[in-house]
Amino acid sequence: EMGIDVSADRELVGKVVERVKELEMRGYTFEAADASFELLLREAKAGEKVRYFTVLEWSTNVERRPDASVISRATVKIRARDKEFITAGEGNGPVNAIDNALRKGLESIYPELAALELTDYKVRILEGRQGTSAITRVLVETSDGEGEWTTVGVHENVIAASEMALEEAVTYGLLRKGIKPE
Repeated sequence: EMGIDVSADRELVGKVVERVKELEMRGYTFEAADASFELLLREAKAGEKVRYFTVLEWSTNVERRPDASVISRATVKIRARDKEFITAGEGNGPVNAIDNALRKGLESIYPELAALELTDYKVRILEGRQGTSAITRVLVETSDGEGEWTTVGVHENVIAASEMALEEAVTYGLLRKGIKPE
């Protein structure tokens, strides 16, 4: 269905099944994250991640101003095509700010990213832990105007889980456009 034939390679299928089980034990789900699953398959088959860029660092800041307005800012340090750069973005929340900063930084190298739009964002607190120390699973749905896909991120920190899902969403978007990875 995804154009990746692994049926003839029993060892590879076994590795993928084990990796999926391992990730699901940590809170991932792939039934609702088709793009994350395809990236996992491609990584298993090629022996390395599909990589167009690397996020080296990121930070977010949420500020409440005297007029009671709230603004979120994010800064990301990215390496792509042997170049490192730092970009900032603003948004109506820290995840929107990271999304804006990430795409702002990468659009000069990958103009195809201008077509990408985050269309849905779901957060689930996973059972087994209490309150604010719980593991968080984030599903990000993205569209390029021709189709939609979903990616997943899991972390104790909701912003980190969101950033993981956003990275995969952008990676998958570039893959869909037929752009060759680094």
